[in-house]
Amino acid sequence: MLLDALHFEFMRNALVAGLLAGVICGILGTFIVVNRMVFLSGGIAHASYGGIGLAFFFGFPFLAGTLGFSILSAALMTAVFLTAKDRADTFIGVLWAVGMAIGVILIDLSPGYKPNLMSFLFGSILAVSGSELWCLAGLCAITLFLTGYFYRDILAISYDDEFARLRGVPVYLLYFLFMGLVAVSIVFIIRMAGLILVIALLTIPPYIAEKYAGSLGRSMVLASFLGMIFNTCGLFIAYMKNLTSGAAIVMVAAAGFFLFMAVDFIEKIKSG
Repeated sequence: MLLDALHFEFMRNALVAGLLAGVICGILGTFIVVNRMVFLSGGIAHASYGGIGLAFFFGFPFLAGTLGFSILSAALMTAVFLTAKDRADTFIGVLWAVGMAIGVILIDLSPGYKPNLMSFLFGSILAVSGSELWCLAGLCAITLFLTGYFYRDILAISYDDEFARLRGVPVYLLYFLFMGLVAVSIVFIIRMAGLILVIALLTIPPYIAEKYAGSLGRSMVLASFLGMIFNTCGLFIAYMKNLTSGAAIVMVAAAGFFLFMAVDFIEKIKSG
């Protein structure tokens, strides 16, 4: 029955999109989790709603409006995170709320067709087109290239950014670069898979991988692998049970997370 599903083009596209999204989120999510920037990435994801509202209200192309707003939000949040960490959560929370409010209000004020914002929560990975797959593949290639090129610098800032500065590593530039890449990834994936799934893929696989992998590179590989497994399993469960694909993938990832937490808890009891 599972192989029968692959006879449909929309299922093949969804499967490839899930695999690519798993790799992108596995790599960038590891950077986020290791640097304790999960709340920041969630803020960027929610603030992107403001870009959605801008695009519909002013008649901009979806990607142009959402990308611009998300990158600006990411730059502001990253600047606060780097310069005022003790107050960063407050500022990010404000931008998070303001971005979503702007998006909702502008869509309410937009003439003509008004999209259902709920559709952006879980997206529609089954509706991914061939052109969107190429965009996602290009983003995946850029993510892999930049991560490989700056790997030693990423490793340095992830574990001791003060030492990295002494070595001459452009710490601030790398933070802005990779959080900008996170913003771009969120915009591309949120349209296909939804806001909830983006946040789940950026956090759950990297968190699990960090506990088992012995290095940053292995964490990225394992997180990508877990993301691809969660996406694939959730997609086929959604197909077989006629469920919303994004929600099914999130529940599979959540099941993996709670299973990991249970195993980790049992191991601590045995060792303690």
